[in-house]
Amino acid sequence: MPDEHYTHGHVDSVLRSHRWRNADNSARYLLPELHRRTSILDVGCGPGNITIDLARRVSPGRVVGLDSSKMVIAEAIARGADVDVDVEWQVGDVYRLPFAEGTFDVVHAHQVLQHLGDPVSALLEMKRVARVGGIVAARDSDYSSWSWFPDLPALDRWREMFIAVTRANAGEPEAGRYMVAWAHRAGFEEVRTSVTCWCFTTPEDVAWWSDIWAERVTGSPLAERAVELGIETEAGLEVIAEGWRRWAEHPDAYMSAPSTEILCAVRGGDQPKDR
Repeated sequence: MPDEHYTHGHVDSVLRSHRWRNADNSARYLLPELHRRTSILDVGCGPGNITIDLARRVSPGRVVGLDSSKMVIAEAIARGADVDVDVEWQVGDVYRLPFAEGTFDVVHAHQVLQHLGDPVSALLEMKRVARVGGIVAARDSDYSSWSWFPDLPALDRWREMFIAVTRANAGEPEAGRYMVAWAHRAGFEEVRTSVTCWCFTTPEDVAWWSDIWAERVTGSPLAERAVELGIETEAGLEVIAEGWRRWAEHPDAYMSAPSTEILCAVRGGDQPKDR
């Protein structure tokens, strides 16, 4: 297995964006497939916001949130205790899910495959624990497809740096464009595809998003790896952070972040293709 590193890490600037996510802004493509009593495994659930929102929609169906980080699972447990829905939380590995074959109606992963050195093996394992007739669902971004205004050299450099660090960490920052191919290699024959965007244009959203990234590029595992690998200097990271702040100051600031979504039907005879 490749030597994977989670590029973002679990610092507050990262978790603030994870806590913002919900089923409407991050999993709307999946919602028509859900019904009362649908069972769901949410792989890479982070602090649990999407998981809890999905659980509300399928209650009293079984919902499990799984993440490799004990720290974020602890936060998810605390968050789940404050809401009136039943979610099970587990620390686990997407390559070795601790469930029997055919356990869940839906196996879901949001912005997970891009961080994996072997996303096809992850999809195969997700398929293993989904029942025949169920769905494997995933949504991942493609950082080369992000667009913004105004054009700023510092943000161009941010993207170059981020892509280089992610690939050095065994991830794929352009995951969105590979989702269908990965699903086919995992043996899925019926794959429905869509694309939706996060879009930041209001002054409040722009300020929030720029603060998150200005902090990430100077005080997170992303920054540490960029310097460690010689991809960027600390001074260069400060320039990138200032570019994020300058972007937010512009009265017409705009940014779109598209993600590809796949809904993969689980069929009994599906076989993985040569990888």
